[in-house]
Amino acid sequence: MGRKTLQQRRERDAAREQDDFGFSEETDVEINRIVGNDINLRTNDPEDMMLEIMELLNDTVTPIPDVGKFYTFVYTPKTPNIEYDQHPLVAVTDIFSWGFRGLNFHWQKARNYTWNELAGQLYVVNWIELDDLMAIPYAKFRLNK
Repeated sequence: MGRKTLQQRRERDAAREQDDFGFSEETDVEINRIVGNDINLRTNDPEDMMLEIMELLNDTVTPIPDVGKFYTFVYTPKTPNIEYDQHPLVAVTDIFSWGFRGLNFHWQKARNYTWNELAGQLYVVNWIELDDLMAIPYAKFRLNK
């Protein structure tokens, strides 16, 4: 068996790398970045927990979501006197010119999110990480005044 060319080795190495959603093209095994990490649950501070979650998920950020994918992010609505989750965990169901709609796992119902009220990037959540994130009390329910 002959030696592999440089191009063949590059293609092999690229196939071993993970895609943006934590899948390895070679094995199709999804990686859970949450399990085994000690999210600071001792403080009961949703801000501290969200900062740690964002750090763990920082390798997969995006400005625009895809329908059918899961995300967490920081959000502050523009609508006055509305109760909202500042740290939503959502499954995106629709995308519009004004923003997107998704099932918020903390609320257990669909919510709308507008582009201008996103306070940064969307952090991609692998499906295998959902249960672990739902077990962390990082939701921050607030009233927009």
